Amino acid sequence: MRRPLKRSNAPIFWGLFGAGGMLSALLGPVLVLITGLAVPLGLLFGSDAMSYQNMLAFAQNWLGKAFAFAVVSLFLWHAGHRIFHSLHDIGIHGGPLAKLVCYGGALLGTLVAAFSLLSIGF
Repeated sequence: MRRPLKRSNAPIFWGLFGAGGMLSALLGPVLVLITGLAVPLGLLFGSDAMSYQNMLAFAQNWLGKAFAFAVVSLFLWHAGHRIFHSLHDIGIHGGPLAKLVCYGGALLGTLVAAFSLLSIGF
């Protein structure tokens, strides 16, 4: 008699890892360029491009909320998955505790991002 296959939640984490990796590869350098160099040095945008009023208006728009949530949450899931597998690569086999810390941290950060964005209002 054949034993049924055990279900795994690994595809969920690999999917979040892949989406976060793609997003960080495509948007990470651009975000660093814009927020770290272009705006502070006044190269591409005006000096008030990242003023409190402009950033609040961006975060209160539904599209801005979706963008900020996607960037923050997927970057966190990518980092959590990478850290978990890097621990395994260097010989630290933490098991459930390592999973809880890595993926729990990503989940907590995702929930904090969602709560923060929703508390700003529309």
